[in-house]
Amino acid sequence: MKEKLAIKLESVHKSYFLSNKEEIPVLNGIDLEIKTGEFVALMGESGGGKTTLLNIIGGLHPLTSGRYFLEEENIGEVRDDYTLAYIRNKKMGFIFQQFNLLSRFTALKNITLPALYAGQNRKEREEKAFDLMKSVGIEDRAYHKPTELSGGQQQRVSICRSLINSPDILLADEPTGALDSKSGLEIMKIFTNLKKEGKTIIMVTHTSEVAKFADRIIFLRDGKVVDNNYKLSSNY
Repeated sequence: MKEKLAIKLESVHKSYFLSNKEEIPVLNGIDLEIKTGEFVALMGESGGGKTTLLNIIGGLHPLTSGRYFLEEENIGEVRDDYTLAYIRNKKMGFIFQQFNLLSRFTALKNITLPALYAGQNRKEREEKAFDLMKSVGIEDRAYHKPTELSGGQQQRVSICRSLINSPDILLADEPTGALDSKSGLEIMKIFTNLKKEGKTIIMVTHTSEVAKFADRIIFLRDGKVVDNNYKLSSNY
């Protein structure tokens, strides 16, 4: 039986254009398949296109050319912001290096915001938020604001926020980059558990100690995939 694909990219190019119309190519013909339930790490040298690729997968940036299938639906040509926002809020969760929490809101309110936008009632979204906080060990921090939390706790809040709408796919950009090694390890253990629950996880990292938690490492250089199953012992 053929395994179901969460993500499929075919000959994806992405360029940015300067004010003088000069073209700056960033992605140069990306072909990529990621299976449902797979935990994939994107690695590569700085400027290699990792974050741009993640942003395209997340529907944050339009591709210049090529095709992008999300769970077999061709969304690469979608340009309507409302439709893209709906897809992001329904199907994807985002986790960022700098947490991106709203400082004036408590952990609970930060977590429940995407559910509010999705139309869930207050009781439903807060019950889900407390269940998520309990699962990552921060239920006693529900009414603390981000400035009252450690970096590891803030990232756990960010993870809970990414899960509040029960997305199938998690996108993480350097999720341990702002954390000490102990906190980073704890976050990766959470990711491992989420993978066991069937989540598809796509993570950008430059750290071998983090990448080793993934099922597979995809290595990019100069906007191209140079290795679809990179081994950390390889030379590059």
